[in-house]
Amino acid sequence: MAIVILVLFLWYSGLFFQSFFLHRYAAHQVFTMSKATERIAFILTWICQGSSYLSAYGYGIMHRIHHAYTDTEKDPHSPKYDKNMFAMMWKTKNIYQDINKQRIQVDAKFLKNVPQWKSFDRIAGSRISRIGWMLVYTLLFVWLVTAWWQWLLLPVVFLMAPIHGVIVNWFGHIYGYQNFKTSDTSKNLFKFDFLMMGEGYHNNHHYRSTRANFGGVRWHEIDITYVIIRMLNKVRIIKLA
Repeated sequence: MAIVILVLFLWYSGLFFQSFFLHRYAAHQVFTMSKATERIAFILTWICQGSSYLSAYGYGIMHRIHHAYTDTEKDPHSPKYDKNMFAMMWKTKNIYQDINKQRIQVDAKFLKNVPQWKSFDRIAGSRISRIGWMLVYTLLFVWLVTAWWQWLLLPVVFLMAPIHGVIVNWFGHIYGYQNFKTSDTSKNLFKFDFLMMGEGYHNNHHYRSTRANFGGVRWHEIDITYVIIRMLNKVRIIKLA
């Protein structure tokens, strides 16, 4: 079952950097870090997300727009205005690329202090990089696969970051429960978020988007990413706002 261990490692490591670096740091800035630590986070995000690498600049701005216009026609990803999850994923991809490549004008209020490393993103987000990672994953599967069904996990590895996004931004606006009444359809997907490391507490997050801890409203809402953030803050790698 080595291939399952590999997929789980890629799932949770990629998810962590999406939640920790792209979401809570780039988009919401719930903590600060030095420039050197920020550069290390860029590199680790690329290593862990691989073929589905997302730029902190593109993600951070797009997510801020999502919060400003949740469940409206201006929302980059909303089940309310997309026919299905695949249509939403495609729309999100196009908007992300337009923002990241600066092909569209973005309101200045969404740009404040968003981390950007243009030279690195040109490499990490390039077609060559993505194809290279896909080749690495394929070779690892050739080496580790022991049953035919394990090959079904390869597309998941290729598209890990978009899959993480659709779980929260599609299902997190349709299924689950609410601790708070908000102006949008955000919901908490899980009572204990074992799958999304705290990102599944979507209603909590939309109610208080600048709060570092997405869980903690009920005793069973343990935000695993926040636990790690607290540890990193304690050893002074980052500083909570």
